[in-house]
Amino acid sequence: MTLPVHRGRGSVSGWAPFRELEELRTRMDQLMHSTFPFPGSGFPQAEVGTWAPLVDVEDTEDAYLMELEVPGVDREQITVEVGDGELDVHGEIKEKERTGVLRRQARHVGQFDYRTSLPPNVDTESITAELANGVLTVRVPKAEKAKPHRIEITG
Repeated sequence: MTLPVHRGRGSVSGWAPFRELEELRTRMDQLMHSTFPFPGSGFPQAEVGTWAPLVDVEDTEDAYLMELEVPGVDREQITVEVGDGELDVHGEIKEKERTGVLRRQARHVGQFDYRTSLPPNVDTESITAELANGVLTVRVPKAEKAKPHRIEITG
């Protein structure tokens, strides 16, 4: 792709290519979030300022483990809810007060929301959540499987 070239005399004053790229990324994120639903939720995003944290999902023998990155958040600022076959984790990362001029902001602030559908083989009464070192680990245990047994044929 060919890009326009500035051939004027002297330097381009006030041009900040990284700022322009960051603004473009922000606008694209807003467009994507307003157009496409959250993963697994079936619902479009409620607010433009809401975002979903990065998540690792691990399928172990006895549970599903979800690790959500929420740096700088206290456990009182996070809510974990389960209902209608969905797990919903939401909260808020508050923007800290600054004394200087913020030149670049790459970390998310504001309300976050992570929703996912749960498989039918889980025990929703035994879900646990633990916050340590900026990572929220939600453990969703699998329900005990029915033991296989032989069915006798009659007739």
